[in-house]
Amino acid sequence: MAACACNLSKDRDGRKCVASPLCKQQGVLIKAYYGYRFRRNFDMLKKFWKESVAVIKEKDPAFKSAIEVLLYPSFWAVVNHRIAHSLYKKGLLVPARFVSQLSRFLTGIEIHPGATIGKRFFIDHGAGIVIGETAEIGDNVMLYHGVTLGGTGKQKNKRHPTVEDNVMIGAGTIVLGPVTIGANTKIGAGSVVTQDLPPNVTAVGSPVMIVRKDGVRIPPVAPEQLTGHIKRRAI
Repeated sequence: MAACACNLSKDRDGRKCVASPLCKQQGVLIKAYYGYRFRRNFDMLKKFWKESVAVIKEKDPAFKSAIEVLLYPSFWAVVNHRIAHSLYKKGLLVPARFVSQLSRFLTGIEIHPGATIGKRFFIDHGAGIVIGETAEIGDNVMLYHGVTLGGTGKQKNKRHPTVEDNVMIGAGTIVLGPVTIGANTKIGAGSVVTQDLPPNVTAVGSPVMIVRKDGVRIPPVAPEQLTGHIKRRAI
């Protein structure tokens, strides 16, 4: 009799395998392993779905039903980015770029597979979003359409913004360079940010000026006056 080729149930001639108990034990272990992987992936997918529905319901007043989530470009952009980023981390750069570019074509949202994005990330409307390779985005961040998290220069190291937790960035805003947007900060639509913003502020304008700090309105002030950092240049 030919040796068991699959180590599961049959030999290569299609007859019932009469191999050793070790073969059957291997089959049980393999089935258990893939069963575990399937359950784990299913649980992760279910958790992601519930999280996506919850964050869209919270942040979009136009939300009507859970099934609508499947029609949100931002939902698919995030799903595709998770896939592309996983490939990117494994060194599969071309497949990662393929997934990201396909997602860009389908959703109008361009996220480089190297970008790091936290939980509960939401893009309202989505059209025209660009997020660069070394961008880092924290948890519970919301972007409106037309936002660019772009780089400056041609260096290979960190060249895109870091956006901390609970940040909201308004439509058409451009954030350039390796700047840090502090936690709980809001940036008004159409702003241009080329320097660090501290936490817990509201900033607007081009160049950006801080108009609220810790929820209290203040006279417009340049960010470097609060951060103590030298103003960064966009180019």
